[in-house]
Amino acid sequence: MPKSTDTPQPPKTWPMGNGWPVKMTVEKPKNFKKSLGQLLSVLKPHWGSILISIALTIIATVFSILSPKFLGNMTDSIVNDFMAMREYSALQEQSPPDSSLDTTDMIQKPVFHYENLAKIALLLIILYIISSVANYLSMWFFVNVIQKMVYTLRERLSHKINRMPMGYFDAHQYGDVLSRITNDVDTLAQSLNQISGQAVSSVITVIGFLVMMLIISWKLTLIAVVVVPLSLACVTFITKRSQKYFKNQQTYLGYLNGHVEENYAGQTIVKAFSGEKKAEKVFDDVNTHLYESSRKSQFLSGLMMPLMHFISNLGYVATAVLGGWLAFQGRLSIGSIQAFIQYMGQFNQPLVQLGQIANLLQSTVAAAERVFDFLEEKEEKADLPNPVQLGKIKWEVTFDKVHFAYEEGKPIIKHFSAHIQPGQQVAIVGPTGAGKTTIVNLLMRFYDPQSGTISIDGVDTQQMKRADVRACFGMVLQDTWLFNWTIAENLKYGKSDATDSQIKAVAKSAYVDHVIESLPKGYQTEIGEESENISIGEKQLLTIARAMLADAPMLILDEATSSVDTRTEILIQKAMEKLMKGRTSFVIAHRLSTIKNADVILVMKEGDIVEQGNHEELLTKGGFYAQLYNSQFVEG
Repeated sequence: MPKSTDTPQPPKTWPMGNGWPVKMTVEKPKNFKKSLGQLLSVLKPHWGSILISIALTIIATVFSILSPKFLGNMTDSIVNDFMAMREYSALQEQSPPDSSLDTTDMIQKPVFHYENLAKIALLLIILYIISSVANYLSMWFFVNVIQKMVYTLRERLSHKINRMPMGYFDAHQYGDVLSRITNDVDTLAQSLNQISGQAVSSVITVIGFLVMMLIISWKLTLIAVVVVPLSLACVTFITKRSQKYFKNQQTYLGYLNGHVEENYAGQTIVKAFSGEKKAEKVFDDVNTHLYESSRKSQFLSGLMMPLMHFISNLGYVATAVLGGWLAFQGRLSIGSIQAFIQYMGQFNQPLVQLGQIANLLQSTVAAAERVFDFLEEKEEKADLPNPVQLGKIKWEVTFDKVHFAYEEGKPIIKHFSAHIQPGQQVAIVGPTGAGKTTIVNLLMRFYDPQSGTISIDGVDTQQMKRADVRACFGMVLQDTWLFNWTIAENLKYGKSDATDSQIKAVAKSAYVDHVIESLPKGYQTEIGEESENISIGEKQLLTIARAMLADAPMLILDEATSSVDTRTEILIQKAMEKLMKGRTSFVIAHRLSTIKNADVILVMKEGDIVEQGNHEELLTKGGFYAQLYNSQFVEG
């Protein structure tokens, strides 16, 4: 565990599961000005509404600043009337009863000026109403701007995800990406909501209070102003030390989300391998680091208000003493002292708010950094401006000396060459790590080879649009991914305009219609990856039906029967035979018994094709394929 005086850092190795990096480091805070500038650029289209909000805030604040002065005038009016009446009563008491000269006759009897008080009170009510309405409208405009900004950011993040290369998702955990889209954007919205209502108001209030206090007494103002540098020094000291902890807090929150999501999704594996303690240990480690970062950031931010209140109270005491002395000398009226005390009592409040704003700004920029970092990630290489489109289509595929590596210096595919005739069923076999799935990734242009070419009907796929390349293939994968939609919507995913009759037809062809009809809502039954009302094999049949409905001219079948029972495997095989009929097909399979009827079998080893031919030819050769085949059926 890190010492309490150190910045919390993750241990060098955490026993992470699938998708977690083995090593994790917390990034140092990036350029504050750059991130703030990027945030302002997002707000730029809304400057009109922001300026209206600022103008309304100024009106509300100015009217609020004037109210203590009018209250002082009201107090002076009451005090003056009261003192005049008291002096008149004193003169009456001092006049002798038998005196022929009554001194009070020469003094007009004072009256209480109720109408003056009523005018001031009415003016104060008007000021308060205007200030409240202006403040409400100001907040309405700014909240509207913030919600539009959040909408824009989430839209950009959503579009960004679709432009990211597959390599990014292979290298980053899902939880961290989701945290940037949800937690960090929410932090931005919440922080800006708080800042928007205080920033302009606090600045105008400080200036307005200072002007009003100078008008009342420059001597009292001098004492009040002395505490300002102390307050600013306090804010600067705390914010500099809290920013790194706020950044760490957001980073560890992303790690924690990823860990929780991963273990929730893989709960079966966790329980099967008794990995509860391991998962708890990882959670405790990440949670402890998150706790340390959060505790220190909140502790430092929590120090700000007590320290600033202490400094402001020192100035308040000194002001009260000097104000009392000036009042005793008659150099200030009671109403002026009352107004000044109100200003003085509230003078440090906007300074405290500015300190809070500075603190919020740190967490806002820390969240903005993570959002903009993701938006600045390297995107998939753009399609050519004038992509080649296929002409007369035969669906002939050629691999010509393809070389590919996920990491530089660690090639997966080495000088891979193969020629696939139209309509052929091609099986790709080999041990784990031979590069079979990588071939599929290259075919679909999830990745592009570092050298060599992959061609469809003689056209290099890198000269085509990715969407056009992917439209050539239908896919049935080992992972039977289904969305949380109805069965009908899942089947229509590759062909949104499919009719009900077409959907039912492909379901029958895939031998899954009887399963669907047995469900309470039939084709309108909601289903998803976690659904328990349908088996893995039945889900696989649904994915085959989905591929049938899409009706792509070529197929990729990646371990489609690897996780089903023998009876379901037979159904899947029959469904796949219907699906592959007349189509150029690529089948990846570990069960070599399932690809006996393939036209061509490409045997891969360490990224190269070491053998090719049909099943009988390869067995006759007695080479590597024969070893693989026999190892599945012969003991020893």
